[in-house]
Amino acid sequence: MDIEIHDDQLKVLPHHQYITKEGLSPSSVAPSPIDQFRAWFKQAVEGKVEEPEAMSLSTATASGIPSARMVLFKELDHRGFVFFTNYTSRKSHELLANPHAALVFYWREVHRSVRVVGRVEKVSVEESSEYFHSRPVESQMGAWASKQSSVVGEGEVRERLKKLEQKFGQDVPLPEFWGGWRVVPNEVEFWIGKPSRLHDRIRYLRVEGSSDDDPEWKIERLAP
Repeated sequence: MDIEIHDDQLKVLPHHQYITKEGLSPSSVAPSPIDQFRAWFKQAVEGKVEEPEAMSLSTATASGIPSARMVLFKELDHRGFVFFTNYTSRKSHELLANPHAALVFYWREVHRSVRVVGRVEKVSVEESSEYFHSRPVESQMGAWASKQSSVVGEGEVRERLKKLEQKFGQDVPLPEFWGGWRVVPNEVEFWIGKPSRLHDRIRYLRVEGSSDDDPEWKIERLAP
């Protein structure tokens, strides 16, 4: 990628062309977006995508003011996409006030992207505890030490961490303010970059009234 910088202006010059040979169609994808995502994620890992679990998470306040940040996708089950965070963070406050979210995965190395829109729900304490205690002890301590999204003084978090290390040692309990969120999708789009910006886009829409545990899906092609 090339850029031009003139005074206070920055321009990104024309992007390279995608040369992906494979395509997508409503007849070539799995009946369920969960199964389609599982297959694509496996291929992303096998294709040496750097951090395939990195995803953009967009939330909004009750009045509709949006915010976005990068988080790490951690689990996929029959209901949806799971990530873990501090329940007192900005993202969690917004999810509590407006329980809907959007996710975007972009896998540049394989010219693929996945977009997810849905409502959110907290995962069970048991699920949160299982994941929390699979993390390195240092990361468990970090969850306790950081009052995520709050303003802190220089060195404050490190000082708090030292005290927690003395308090807990190697046996760190799950904080009551920390756990998982699940995005239960009602819309999932799969995208493949193609030449001349004529990308393949296939969208799954949940059939209204179908259950979260065994939803029905309408599959359709979108214009690039």
